[in-house]
Amino acid sequence: MLPYGRQSIDERDIEGVLSVLEGDWLTTGPAVAAFEAELAAWTGGVPCVSVTSGTAALHTAYAAAGVGAGDEVVTSPITFVATAATAVMLGARVVFADVEEDTANLDPAAVAAAAGPRTRVVTAVDYAGHPAEYDTLREVASRAGALVVGDAAHSVGSRYRDRPVGTLADLTTFSFFPTKTITTAEGGAVATADEELLRRARRFRNHGLVREAEEQRELGEGGWHQEVHEFGLNYRLPDVLCALGISQVRRLGEFKARRARLVARYNGALAGLAGLRLPACRPHVDPAWHLYAVGIPDGRRREVYERMREAGIGVQVNYLPAYWHPAFADMGYRRGMCPVAEEFYARQLSLPLFPGLTDSEQDRVIGALHAILG
Repeated sequence: MLPYGRQSIDERDIEGVLSVLEGDWLTTGPAVAAFEAELAAWTGGVPCVSVTSGTAALHTAYAAAGVGAGDEVVTSPITFVATAATAVMLGARVVFADVEEDTANLDPAAVAAAAGPRTRVVTAVDYAGHPAEYDTLREVASRAGALVVGDAAHSVGSRYRDRPVGTLADLTTFSFFPTKTITTAEGGAVATADEELLRRARRFRNHGLVREAEEQRELGEGGWHQEVHEFGLNYRLPDVLCALGISQVRRLGEFKARRARLVARYNGALAGLAGLRLPACRPHVDPAWHLYAVGIPDGRRREVYERMREAGIGVQVNYLPAYWHPAFADMGYRRGMCPVAEEFYARQLSLPLFPGLTDSEQDRVIGALHAILG
């Protein structure tokens, strides 16, 4: 089966991991800070806090933003469920706003209609690697007195109006799962230029421990003393995975370039298929292309999905609208809330896209799709 996504591991990655395994630190050591510094080179110098997953990054960002009971988080339904679930787990109510028809990113007009006095955070999702309209979203959020979180699980390395992802929101979260642009096996990060949000994120990922003597409440204790003022969790990303991350970040430029070449080949080869919708790319955006998401015409998405997989081609659907999950249905969320998002879901199909995809493998995908739809 040709997968729709796959990690790219080479000798540089293996050597980096081996160097940590042969050293003194498996976790909480120097590779953590080194990885965060390498990643910050792609976020315009915005500091990064590494964590154990993209889900942990969202949880940490919401906690740093002070999300809690009585708050509302406005976000997109076209996302993996963690974008919303982590806000719910902190006691917030999630308000789903509809998406833009071409990019499937959060629609600023829908956010403006959904935001209210309890809105603490607006969370944009950079679907498929295409950044959302952050300038407009920040204006909308500012009017509501809310922060903007960028769920950039798909978009590390992307740029918006010539600014890198990581500089566009108050807090930005990344995912380094194997199918993402870079991987640490499991892992994620939070980026923020705000010193207070950064401090809160760093503490939350380490049980909330306060080690700075000048900030502790029990004065005069020894150098061993540490205390918790606000609860956190153990979301520390170990050195052995950060070592893989260091090597992967150094390859991010080549990964992005290869994905762009594959997208251009898809666009050229599939442009003539009647009714097929190709991914949108706005002129002010330079996406990292995590997904190649097409729209299948005439209600044939399930047929195409099944026939492609029968041919050994691992297509995927990204994503079930978040509020369709039974966990949200049980809380009273109902279908029909975001009609543009639901229409997008009804036709969406992700074709294989990863740096190791060869031209001949891609031609196999293209040929199969032509045979079904042509």
